[in-house]
Amino acid sequence: MTFIVLIPARLASTRLPNKPLADIAGVPMVVRVAQQALRSGAQSVAVAGDSPEIVTACLAYGINAVLTRADHPSGSDRLAEACDLLALPDDAIVVNVQGDEPLIDPQLITDVAHLLARRPTAAMSTAAHVLDDVADFHNPNVVKVVLDAQHMALYFSRAPIAFPRDAPDQLPSPAPLRHIGIYAYRVSFLRLFPKLAQAPLERTESLEQLRALWHGHRIAVHIAQHAPGPGVDTPEDLERVRRLLGA
Repeated sequence: MTFIVLIPARLASTRLPNKPLADIAGVPMVVRVAQQALRSGAQSVAVAGDSPEIVTACLAYGINAVLTRADHPSGSDRLAEACDLLALPDDAIVVNVQGDEPLIDPQLITDVAHLLARRPTAAMSTAAHVLDDVADFHNPNVVKVVLDAQHMALYFSRAPIAFPRDAPDQLPSPAPLRHIGIYAYRVSFLRLFPKLAQAPLERTESLEQLRALWHGHRIAVHIAQHAPGPGVDTPEDLERVRRLLGA
């Protein structure tokens, strides 16, 4: 099978200004993300930027990039425009890799894409890994997911789910799953998704993927063997990644 990786990137960031262009060992962060994505076996990789500076930085390193509108409310809206700019067919599979994940495992990208190809009843696929820390289980910044018997998502939440009623200070059994923010879509659904009405649950939890479930679309979930590398949201995160890469 073939798939395409699209990387949404915008300059505006309250906690880390100009985040996509942050220097990591002499290379802009979004370029490092794209370089990791190229190792996944994707047919092509492109950055969907909101500014000419991002596009110029990518092209300087031989990374394909398209300039999208600056006013998109979400990354999925940006990717839908990128699909049109790149003239992608409706049946193509696109993997959305966040532009602040310079340590993303290329195999994770491959696994999420291949899962969607194997699950024709799913509109999307994503990933999760087993949680083994009680503090993370109760942390609202750690998104959890529960699955059905076919590894389709039943619900995503910032709350601890499934909640162990008789042992609230322990982890449930089977072990809870932490959601990993990577998604694969068929292009037809990616074009539809931004047009769907925002779901009440999506607003409550501030989790965009709940919109798909609310409207009856199914999400297949790949269980990764380990947690992903750290992403970059703050200056402290950036310094940690620089240290890990010896920058």
